[in-house]
Amino acid sequence: MSHDEARKIRLIMSLRGRGITDRAVLGALERVPRELFVDPAFLDQAWEDRALPIAAGQTVSQPFIVAFMTQALGLTDRTKVLEIGTGSGYQAAILARIARRVYSVERHGELLQVAEKRFAQLKLHNLHTRHGDGWKGWAEQAPFEAIIVTAAASEAPPALLEQLGEGGRMVIPIGASSDVQRLMRYRRQDGEILEEKLLDVRFVPLVRGAPRAEGWQ
Repeated sequence: MSHDEARKIRLIMSLRGRGITDRAVLGALERVPRELFVDPAFLDQAWEDRALPIAAGQTVSQPFIVAFMTQALGLTDRTKVLEIGTGSGYQAAILARIARRVYSVERHGELLQVAEKRFAQLKLHNLHTRHGDGWKGWAEQAPFEAIIVTAAASEAPPALLEQLGEGGRMVIPIGASSDVQRLMRYRRQDGEILEEKLLDVRFVPLVRGAPRAEGWQ
């Protein structure tokens, strides 16, 4: 057994011990090579349970948080998912191993280009991406059974709540300050939006507005 394989097994066992019991989620964490999504400078930490920096001032989330948020969505192989914040592509790759179809929006063009190459390498053909404003979601593909937001917003974006289908779930960090954020789950039930606090978290902010050109075509 290689050193990386041993660290992966320890991580999966640790996640189980912390309440990650969804077999599909654990299976996706095992199958997706996290080392593909981290900066080469942090390759030795790829299977550690910690967030790691990537380009554009963003991060690849801690595996526990990725697993927890994914489990909180209650995905099946029939679920249509919207992800806000493609980033490195790691969370999207996990979703694509479980759900029927994943739509992911990223405002940083250079991050999206790199993530798309990783998706192609992994042959994730059920994953679709867009360069755009995450606050607006992806209205043309709505409604969604699940929405996941991987950056913190001051409030639940109204456009995303509108794109949530009946019975759908949205998991999103809420908090204007990086020191005070709550991971929330919103459910659409009988036309109403119900909310539930899950745990305290720390995420980069969800930037509102049109993405910068960044020389990206």
